[in-house]
Amino acid sequence: MTDALPLTQPYNLSRLGNAGDTVPFTADANQRQAIAAWSGVLSIDSFSATVVLRKLAPTRFGLDFTVTADVQQACVVSLEPVPAHLETRFSRELLFTGPARRKPDAAKTESSADLVLDAGEEEGPEEIESLHFDLAGPVLEEYVLALEPYPRRPGVAFSPQSDASDRPESPFAVLKGLK
Repeated sequence: MTDALPLTQPYNLSRLGNAGDTVPFTADANQRQAIAAWSGVLSIDSFSATVVLRKLAPTRFGLDFTVTADVQQACVVSLEPVPAHLETRFSRELLFTGPARRKPDAAKTESSADLVLDAGEEEGPEEIESLHFDLAGPVLEEYVLALEPYPRRPGVAFSPQSDASDRPESPFAVLKGLK
């Protein structure tokens, strides 16, 4: 099984200057179809992203993303198409820890018994080992998180049909007959 993403946008962070860069990209029809199949939606009418990259330090990078998509999801009640417009903004920070700047191995410097995790601390930057980074990976992650998990057409409600004859006999009905 392959874990290939339906959209890629490679970027070489080693070429990023102090002025930064802006990378817009749009999925074509084939890519939109592949993203729709990958994310479990009926169809995607448009899908685009813009990434603003900043060099924070020689090995630290800030990325600001804007993702816009028009999708058709299936209603959870009627299975009819439900149109949705998604627009989400998010940021990521990357820290290059490649071969030349590798941290000492944690297993060599401290035992696992001494490891203390502080749940109150904010998560740090995402560590990357290569300066060749796929900008589409975080875009697809956030797109999937922005999808409505239970899309419903306006005015459609689930109403189970309750009929007394359809109810199964109570397991205690047998005990009632033993009296």
